[in-house]
Amino acid sequence: MKKRGEFIRFVCVPVQVFFKRELTHDLTFCFFDLSNRNGLSQLGDELIGRITAMGEKKQKQQTKNWVKALVIIACVLFAGLMVVSAMGTGWLSFFTVVKPGDTVTIDYTIRDGNGNPLVTTDQQVYRSVAGSGSGIFLSKQLVVQANQSSNKAVIPIQVYSVEGGWSKTFALFGGEFDAIASNIVGMKDNEQKSIRIPFRDSMTQTWSVAQLKSNGVNLTDIQIGDQIAMGVSDTPELEKNTTASSYSIRIGEVTKKSADGVVISFGYPTIDVTIVSINNR
Repeated sequence: MKKRGEFIRFVCVPVQVFFKRELTHDLTFCFFDLSNRNGLSQLGDELIGRITAMGEKKQKQQTKNWVKALVIIACVLFAGLMVVSAMGTGWLSFFTVVKPGDTVTIDYTIRDGNGNPLVTTDQQVYRSVAGSGSGIFLSKQLVVQANQSSNKAVIPIQVYSVEGGWSKTFALFGGEFDAIASNIVGMKDNEQKSIRIPFRDSMTQTWSVAQLKSNGVNLTDIQIGDQIAMGVSDTPELEKNTTASSYSIRIGEVTKKSADGVVISFGYPTIDVTIVSINNR
């Protein structure tokens, strides 16, 4: 008990607590009755000891949490590596792009000025169009050297038709082939692109009445928009020795008609391509 006239003295002392040389607590403690200095010292030591123990406990808990996190991450990485290993190396093709010189296999569809398919590797498209009674050719996949120009004016592509089976070839012009080869650079597996043919407007031919008659066609039977099958070859002797095997087929469209004859366009505005494989990957 304090005596009358004595005051309870109130003193606050700042205390810094370190654990492993790191400051973990920066606190202020207030003590009563400083007359008992020994008791105060013991109380301070006891409080500091408790705080130090709390810091050690907290540090151990943090260490345990880190260990748990590392174990979880290691397990996730192991599971991921197992999945990748099971996939083999095929998944790497997702990151592969076509580079100049690559050997690329493509699916393609050639369309006329109205967007109608004329030649395609897509069997579903072929069956749909052929089933409607419209003319269309089915082709096999095309192998192209990326960014490599062709030295041929006409490239015969074997095609299938209802009437002739696989007996005919379609005339793909060298410029069209080059447009495909240059525009596939930078594409990935399964990527699709519609390639525009810039020179298609210049690919026209005028047929006189006499030329039409020599091919068994009367001018009166032709209307603008009609499609005509044309024989195309890069052989100069075509007119002297015309046989079914000496030319390839090109589908032209009548764009103009007069008393003197017709103008036929045999250029196509777009070719749709899809990358099937790059260097057989």
